[in-house]
Amino acid sequence: MDRNLALELVRVTEAAALVSSQFMGRGDKNGADGAAVEAMRRAFESVKIKGEVVIGEGEIDEAPMLYIGEKVGSQEEGTMEVDIAVDPLDGTELIAKGLPNAIAVIAMGKKGSLLNAPDTYMKKIIVGPKAKGVIDLDKSVEENIIDVSKALGKKTTQMTIMVQDRERHNYIFEVARKLGCKIRMFDAGDVAAGIATCFEETGVDMLMGIGGGPEGVITAAAIKCMGGDMQAQIYPLSDEERERCHQMGYLDSDIEKKLTIDDLAKGDDLFFAATGITEGNLLKGVVNIGGNKARTESVVMRGRTGTIRFVNAIHNLDKNEILIDLMKKYNME
Repeated sequence: MDRNLALELVRVTEAAALVSSQFMGRGDKNGADGAAVEAMRRAFESVKIKGEVVIGEGEIDEAPMLYIGEKVGSQEEGTMEVDIAVDPLDGTELIAKGLPNAIAVIAMGKKGSLLNAPDTYMKKIIVGPKAKGVIDLDKSVEENIIDVSKALGKKTTQMTIMVQDRERHNYIFEVARKLGCKIRMFDAGDVAAGIATCFEETGVDMLMGIGGGPEGVITAAAIKCMGGDMQAQIYPLSDEERERCHQMGYLDSDIEKKLTIDDLAKGDDLFFAATGITEGNLLKGVVNIGGNKARTESVVMRGRTGTIRFVNAIHNLDKNEILIDLMKKYNME
């Protein structure tokens, strides 16, 4: 795929971040999410791809969400057919409360490269490049922590495990504490938490737990671009979620299957882009800097080369047509 698509994807995540940032702390998570979706959809119009959303936020009758099966991009003849996985606002509760680590994210790959995961939960283990090849979802929490610690050359007491703050993860908390690990809890924002494992400056050694399935696929694309590792299993927590899997063609054997990172994101023709919305561990949030201008920070990755770029941009909000139009729509001029 054309390497210039990387910057095009950043423009799309920037649009979603700029618009949704206007809702920070206003308690309106649905308004923020809807605005981010519309901004992303508008920004995609100028990207020269034949894109189809395989990981989205809803079904076709749940507009304005970017629904599974929706066509995005210019759709011009001769342009590449690609899978698109999007989360225009990863962390709706975070933006509503003005909390850290809300981001706008996109993963993209050649057609057929991204797993069409059902909108259910997914069990995950994620590590950075130094621990690639040592994780195994079939092993216990204790075995995985010890194996990763050996790969990193650390004692378990020097390990930091990222775990979502949910009761369903008590089994992880108990084992990690018994081994003396540090635990960094997060409330929301699966994607940002997952990719933190691949940046040494975050201090995060691994992520374990049960989180969103669609977010798992988006995260897998980023982890693969960075040379990290991930294993997952579709993990419905209710009969309703299991039925949703069946409706998408998943058999019970598919649900129980251990998924490697190559099952989640095939090949190396992958791109990942994210823009910070609120201040985070990895990316700074949108900051208004006066003169009706705003600064954004983004990261963009390319699987084929393993290149990771951080993009800092200053936006003139008076000339941003998408922002102007949507602020009028939401009465936030």
